Amino acid sequence: MTLFDLAKKNVARNLSRYALYVGTTIFSIIIYFTFATLKHSDEISGMAETSGQIRSLMSASTFILLVFVALFIAYSNAFFLKGRKREVGLYLLLGVRKKQIGTLLLFENLVIGAVSLLIGIGLGLLGSNALLQLLLRLMNSDLSIGFTVSTSALIETTLVFVAIFLFTSFQGYRVIYRFKLIELFHADQKGEDVPEASPFMALLGVLVLGAAYWLALQDLATSPLWGYLTAAMPLLIIGLTIVGSGLLFHSVLIFILGRLKANERWAWRRLNLLTTSQLLYRIRGNAKTLTLISIISSTAITAGGAIFSVYYYAEQQVTSYAPYTFAWQGETRDIDADVLHQTTVLEKTVRVAGEMGEREYGVIDESTFRDVASNLGWDTPETLASDQVYLIDPFYDERFSENVTAVELDGVTHEVSSRYEETPLNVMTFGGLLLVTPDDVFTALPGEALAYQAVSVADYKEQTALSESLSIEANFSSATALYSESMAVHGALLFVGSFLGLVFLVATGSIIYFKTMTEAEEDRAKYAVLRKVGISKRDVKRTIRQQIAVVFLAPFSLGIVHASVALVAFSRLLAMDFTVPVLVWMGVYSAIYALYYVLTVRRFTKQVI
Repeated sequence: MTLFDLAKKNVARNLSRYALYVGTTIFSIIIYFTFATLKHSDEISGMAETSGQIRSLMSASTFILLVFVALFIAYSNAFFLKGRKREVGLYLLLGVRKKQIGTLLLFENLVIGAVSLLIGIGLGLLGSNALLQLLLRLMNSDLSIGFTVSTSALIETTLVFVAIFLFTSFQGYRVIYRFKLIELFHADQKGEDVPEASPFMALLGVLVLGAAYWLALQDLATSPLWGYLTAAMPLLIIGLTIVGSGLLFHSVLIFILGRLKANERWAWRRLNLLTTSQLLYRIRGNAKTLTLISIISSTAITAGGAIFSVYYYAEQQVTSYAPYTFAWQGETRDIDADVLHQTTVLEKTVRVAGEMGEREYGVIDESTFRDVASNLGWDTPETLASDQVYLIDPFYDERFSENVTAVELDGVTHEVSSRYEETPLNVMTFGGLLLVTPDDVFTALPGEALAYQAVSVADYKEQTALSESLSIEANFSSATALYSESMAVHGALLFVGSFLGLVFLVATGSIIYFKTMTEAEEDRAKYAVLRKVGISKRDVKRTIRQQIAVVFLAPFSLGIVHASVALVAFSRLLAMDFTVPVLVWMGVYSAIYALYYVLTVRRFTKQVI
């Protein structure tokens, strides 16, 4: 029997052990192949208005995915090597040369890599086209792409993952040549070295995280710290978050578990003492891994939640800045569509002195304002007095916008009766700043009034042909075109963010699974002793569930907290309410994570009982 034959038999014998690793790797290959296909797609290149953005987005995404998957595969491979050090030690004890053992491990990893690559590319060829259709649907595009095979994407994916598998295959040599025989036999007894928990370090961890959250929630426009540190501020927040997370797992959790263990009333109930002691070992040995998982989880949840929130409100953003389907400067046109409202708007332009210098305003009369406001379903405002005006400023932000209370028009001061922070007319055509004056004041203002047309039609999202035919008009704006462009960009972002986040989630769940199952081999004898001294199977299962729940929930809960703070800061910056989309995103993420917990509990229980 050759070493290659032995490698194949070892892989087949340990298939259940490698199943989740292979599955995660295959999923990563499918996503990478899909992104590469998009990057090289001729059909996407034909979408002139968005092809450059999508290509850049996919190029950046494939790079991020490449780095993350390479680290994940290397990290996972290290787990398997650690679990097999005793086996390697046995080979050495039987007189097998190190070179032969290294070749055996290399062949095993290459077999796993080859199987993963073949299955991944095969499923990628089938699944990438379905994912492309999903992308087009998210982008609200009517582009039709049939079944295609991108040779460039195929070659790129193959080369990238062959390089990754070759690199990780040579990790086996390090195990053999860097360790002595006695170390290989006792490798499974070694944990990660961490400092002992102390009240001071625990308090420091809480303070560091609190400082990171406090800085993140500072107002970008008014905070002196943001003004002083500028671009260094995000780096400081990220650094404090990572340090605080590390201290939390190295000290805070160990400190809390130590206090629980010292509490006799709690510790001597059922198997609480055993559960706490085991958790102290697991947290101490896995602190670095748990810190890494909390940071990756928070990054995935934050990015995905922010992208989904922006996509969720994309249509609302379009209608807020383009309440009429079409608007242009000039005469009326025959509209081949179901017209809901059509209004001619006369507008003059004035310049008004203010605290921050002169500002240019568009001016419309009160009758026109009431007409367009009524078309949009706005409540009818009170009639303006001769010395009053309405101010329309859809970009107003009390943090840094000037609070205009009066304006001077043609030498007469007019009080701002009401300020509207939404516009009744398309910003791209009429401008953002508008003043509404009484009809006689508007007529008396010097300057020529320009005629504009504002038209609302039914099914505005489907009026692409009409929008293109009207685009020759001066100062033309189209809610149809704006919606199409917005959905194309945000849909592509949502597609990338969702699948990158899913890869991150699957990888982090797999890492915890690998860690836990590696420890199951070490814990089997301990649970056997418990069964022999009369502990019921029910109690053993309970303590297993509790221990694994803490290992899963601790980094995930911290990641949720990190992400929540970041998303609150982001929503404040954009002045948008992200509550609903963020809760939906977190719910989906949590449901998938819970599946990993259930799978791990079942496998661990089966392994040790």
